[in-house]
Amino acid sequence: MKSTYRAAAFGLAGAMALSLTACSSGGSNQGDSASSGGKTTLRVVSLLPGSEQAAIDAFNQQVTEFEAANPNIDIVPEEYEWKATTFAAQLAGGTLPDVFEIPFTDAKTLIANGQLADMDKQFHTLAYADKFNPAILEAGTGEDGKVYAIPAKNVYGIGLHYNRKLFESAGLDPDKPPTTWDQVAEDAKKIADANPGVAGYMQMSQNNTGGWQLTVQTYARGGRVQEIGSDGKATSTLDNPATVEALQWLKKMRWQDNSLGSNYLLDWGTMNEAFAAGQVAMYTSGSDVYTSMVQSNGLDPATYGLAALPLEGDHAGVLTGGTLAAVPANASEAAKDAAIKWIDFFYTAKLVDKDRAVADAKTLVANNQPVGTPVLPMFSKEQYEQNQEWIKDYVNVPLDHMTSYTDSMFDLPLVGEPSRRTQEIYALMDPVVQAVLTDKNADVEKLLTDANTQAQALLDQE
Repeated sequence: MKSTYRAAAFGLAGAMALSLTACSSGGSNQGDSASSGGKTTLRVVSLLPGSEQAAIDAFNQQVTEFEAANPNIDIVPEEYEWKATTFAAQLAGGTLPDVFEIPFTDAKTLIANGQLADMDKQFHTLAYADKFNPAILEAGTGEDGKVYAIPAKNVYGIGLHYNRKLFESAGLDPDKPPTTWDQVAEDAKKIADANPGVAGYMQMSQNNTGGWQLTVQTYARGGRVQEIGSDGKATSTLDNPATVEALQWLKKMRWQDNSLGSNYLLDWGTMNEAFAAGQVAMYTSGSDVYTSMVQSNGLDPATYGLAALPLEGDHAGVLTGGTLAAVPANASEAAKDAAIKWIDFFYTAKLVDKDRAVADAKTLVANNQPVGTPVLPMFSKEQYEQNQEWIKDYVNVPLDHMTSYTDSMFDLPLVGEPSRRTQEIYALMDPVVQAVLTDKNADVEKLLTDANTQAQALLDQE
């Protein structure tokens, strides 16, 4: 395993947090209400709203398999999509499932606020508990050393997703995706010119995703949006040269090249939808979104390509993140015991246990669901490669369309998301991106200076 992967990708052990007010730790399980007549009812995250029926069928089959092996647990699936703008209210109002998903960036503050259940005892019942990469496990560990949120899935590096069919329509070779940001801009213009109404490239801009993806662009050019001093004090650096360059690049494509289409208010879900529908030819997001687009957006696999993110500058890096599984703070012991069994079955055992890996892959393939989407390992590179060997006969994703990414995925200089006030600062960056996309005279440097002042004010509150 490359040292950059271990040190940079897993430099997530700092205080990664969504700054939420310390609202009451509401949850769906109240006391022992999860248990009735010797049976525990467990509400769990299922799929995104609007998922394809085949994906729902595959999930339901997995539920059936789990309940057969655990007859004292009744699984109740609930559609779920994490959004920064609604999550805090859902958690405070007790409307989340008993097992829900959160980004790495959220856990530290949720733990500090007393909003997540202590899952340490349950976690250590897992036979492979000591195999997790320590830095990934740290993302869900409290200051008391206990595990509150468990690494679940989708440890990703950002990649460049592109539509092979739209590349061909503009006379571009889909097997040779762009490797520099200038090439991205050039290809985007060619695609937009050849396909009126199509965005040759587009970037997310709302529900905190504008800030997330502007951070991606900053890292890729060697900049950083936040620095932590030796004294632990955080300094906002939103107005760094790399961020300015990224916004000027976006501004040129919007107002000179006219290559960004006409919808400038996209977030993670609507961007995936637009891409799958052929309305966007290129965009940046986690390497794992292929699965979601097949399940929820009817993506045609033949049109899909995944490339490595262009990197420029001495300190250029690829933003990385991931997903944790958590339980509300007021969950009963019965619910917590049931939750760890579900997390083991649905999320993690298939990564380290051959029989579970094959059974999971068989179920997914039988329902025409993706198997083999590129993600980064939660345990080790060797364990990941072993897992891929177990399921190689079931892999059905177009890996030959993803080689630009997969050939370099273990060599990427991965960098964790900014660790302090992450989502609040992303929210401050959204209007900056939107202004560049909607105002021809937007003053990039002033916008960033103003946002940086606000971000620093937030950091100074800590």
